[in-house]
Amino acid sequence: MQTFQIYDPEDYYDELIDADGKPRPEAKLLIDKIDSLPHGDLALRQKEAEALLLKMGITFNVYGRDEGTEKIFPFDLIPRIVSSSDWQQIESGLKQRIHVLNLFIQDVYNDKKIFKDKVVPEDLVLSSKTYRKECEGFTPPRGIWCHVTGTDLVRDRDGRFYVLEDNLRCPSGVSYVLENRQVLKRTFPQVFQASRVRPVDEYPGKLFELLEFLAPDHVQSPTIGVLTPGMYNSAYFEHSFLSQQMGVELVQGHDLIVSDGFVHMLTTKGLQRVDVLYRRIDDDFIDPSVFRPDSVLGVKGLFEVYKAGHIAMANAPGTGIADDKVIYAYVPEIIRYYTGEDPILPNVPTYICRNDSDRSYVLDHLDKLVVKAANESGGYGMLIGPHATNEERAAFAEKIKAEPRNYMAQPTISLSRVPTIVGDRIEGRHVDLRPYILYGKDIYVQPGGLTRVALTKGSLVVNSSQGGGSKDTWVV
Repeated sequence: MQTFQIYDPEDYYDELIDADGKPRPEAKLLIDKIDSLPHGDLALRQKEAEALLLKMGITFNVYGRDEGTEKIFPFDLIPRIVSSSDWQQIESGLKQRIHVLNLFIQDVYNDKKIFKDKVVPEDLVLSSKTYRKECEGFTPPRGIWCHVTGTDLVRDRDGRFYVLEDNLRCPSGVSYVLENRQVLKRTFPQVFQASRVRPVDEYPGKLFELLEFLAPDHVQSPTIGVLTPGMYNSAYFEHSFLSQQMGVELVQGHDLIVSDGFVHMLTTKGLQRVDVLYRRIDDDFIDPSVFRPDSVLGVKGLFEVYKAGHIAMANAPGTGIADDKVIYAYVPEIIRYYTGEDPILPNVPTYICRNDSDRSYVLDHLDKLVVKAANESGGYGMLIGPHATNEERAAFAEKIKAEPRNYMAQPTISLSRVPTIVGDRIEGRHVDLRPYILYGKDIYVQPGGLTRVALTKGSLVVNSSQGGGSKDTWVV
């Protein structure tokens, strides 16, 4: 296999190689190791890693594909390396952002001061598909709404990190972070040791502590469950993995029942009370008596028990307003409003299509912009203007005109790249980074996170549902 001698970072920020073609200081050990491997050895290690992932059962479901429900999550052996100074900025920026988004959600459902002070338009928030009228006047256990967040970061050509979007509903992918690390430790043990990589495996323990912290005060040893939609969900592997790692119950809606004002689990020994649910199903489906009446995934009466304080849920219903992609545009102002500070991590510049001037700019520049629907995820409902055909752009323009509130647009970011194994070569592929943040007694940011990689040459779409893969992320 050709190694790094003729690797070309091109005109992008490369996470391992600088503009002069030299390894970045934190990546030197790894690159020297790869360059010293015998011919064919790296390709062999890649095959072994894939076989190991398959053996470990690290798969995800792909909706609407014919080749069966499960496939291995594509994985590339060459890790992304983050320097300690970069990580310091990321960690403090994420702590600031999550703290503020929590204040924002609490304010929106209670005092609504941010509307009175005209920082965010009230009608914009109230018209969000994720706004939950049922949460008005409510404060969740310990005052925390967004317990588990996956924030997507990108690095542009200028070397700066930007927040691309916040995921505060049911962010997935952390199981791949934990399993990718197991594989990498076996593949490059000496380099891993010598690089003094910060551990990621504290996450299940930290998540368990957080869920325990949310339990009602009088409960000494709470019963905790992970609420999953079931085995046909794309992230089912993760739901079962996390419940097993934490030593808690994995439950579906039909395993639970509301009785005497509490939620109980049906067991072979009768009913057992449940105190905390880490729910991995959307608001719409959690309780058919309050939200979607056709839901068979949730538990009838759950929301009433929750509002009475007899069960805690992470994340709290209603958190989705803070990851609406249109409200995202206001987050820098929201940070200034609640803290008086500037954002440590900037947003990507954003055009809001409900604003007339922004909308006309977007419609005139569709060939240069990325346009996203407010509440879609997984790379769906978006247009990458520079890569779209005239017909696709024209069709998208009609969608924007028909429903302007539902769209925002951003300039195309030149996502940074990481060397990636492609056949018998190493080539640069675009990446983003999703660190995971837990908000309990304090805010914990898992060191690293999921580096998602666009495996198709030139592609900027990193989502697994769109053919992307992942890499281990080393914070040194």
